[in-house]
This record gives sequence, C-alpha cells and structure tokens, in this order.
Amino acid sequence: MIRFRPQWPLRCAGKPGAPRTRRFGTALLFLASCMPWAVQAHTSEEVVPGTMAARVAACTHCHGADGQAGPDGFYPRIAGKPAGYLYAQLLHFRDGTRNYEPMRYLLQGLGNQYLFDIAQYFADLRLPHAPPARTTAPQALLEQGRSLAINGDTARGVPACAACHGNAFTGMQPHIPGLLGLSRDYLAAQLGAWRTGLRKATAPDCMAKVVEQLTPHVSIVVELHGRL
Repeated sequence: MIRFRPQWPLRCAGKPGAPRTRRFGTALLFLASCMPWAVQAHTSEEVVPGTMAARVAACTHCHGADGQAGPDGFYPRIAGKPAGYLYAQLLHFRDGTRNYEPMRYLLQGLGNQYLFDIAQYFADLRLPHAPPARTTAPQALLEQGRSLAINGDTARGVPACAACHGNAFTGMQPHIPGLLGLSRDYLAAQLGAWRTGLRKATAPDCMAKVVEQLTPHVSIVVELHGRL
C-alpha cells in the first residue's frame, strides 16, 4: 500500500476569519479526495512502496502515466522537462506565487529537497511523445505560426520560440520548459495567464514581455504548438 502523508497543520484558502472547523473540513475533504490518486497510481509499471515512483503517484493522476500529460488537455506533460524548471514551479505552487489551489494543498509543508527530488525524478523520465493532435486550421495559418516559432517577428519585436525553447521545442537547461506535446488548451491558458498577469516569473519576466508583443498572434502560435 502506498503511504500518503498529510502535512500538518492543514490550511484552507478560504476567506480570512472563516471558522477553523470549516477551513479544516475543506482541507480534509481535499486530502481525502487525493487518497485514491495515491493508491491507484497511473503509471505504466507497478508502483513499489518506498520508491520515488510511489511518492509521486498522486502527481500522475492528473499529469498522466509517468507524467506524460493528462487526457483532458489542461494538465501538461512534465516528464523530461528540465529539473530546474520543474523545481521552480513546485516552489511557486507551494509558496503561492503561482496560484493553483490543488497543487498548493498537495505541496504545503514539503521541504525544498523533497520537491527537488520530485523534479529530478520527472526530469529523468525520457519518454516518447504522443502523436500530434489533429487540427482543422488552414495550412496558411499553420505556416504563419511555424514562421513565428522558428524565426519570430522582428517588426513586432517578437523573438522566435525556438530561440529560448530550443530548435526542437524540447526545452533548454536549466530553466526553460519544452513546448513539444503541450495541448492547445494548456497553451492558450498559460499565454492568457501571462497576458493578464496571473502568471509571472522572476525578473526579467521575459514571457510577460513576449506575450505583450505576441497578442495579435496568440491563436496562431497556440494552433501550431498544439499540433507539434
């Protein structure tokens, strides 16, 4: 049986001043919902108790078998991404600088080394990517997106995606994630978050500046990368 260790004290993201019993109950319900995730680990191999695979079994419930992406398009592939990037995101989720409550609940109370070990585990998973999703977008639109991704748009001051994310869009060590295999829904959500300021990075926040210039082309870029 896989052990699931709740972190104490439990905190809820409810309104300040909410009764402690109600906040505790909300947190406890969330943790209880996580129990099946840990027991029914969605990995391609049997999980051995005490291993890192057992520790991260809850992760694969949303992020797919071995972290290869969830089936609904909103949970990205984390397998093979740079450890530095994954570690930074785990810290951001835990500390509230990247806002997603389910992740914060799962990570609260976990130490830096523990989170780094999780990041390194998924970074070391070198797995094949799924075939690209089908699209009904016109070929001309895809070619325009491909040009932006590879060459950028100097007139608008938009750098090529490949300049930072790599020629194969698989990411760059140590902190730049791959774009290969990300769904249209996830890409659109993240670009929207950068644009509205919901997602930020340590200065210089390059993506915030890029998205500001990219605004007229967001749908084009999403359509292209969503079928890589």
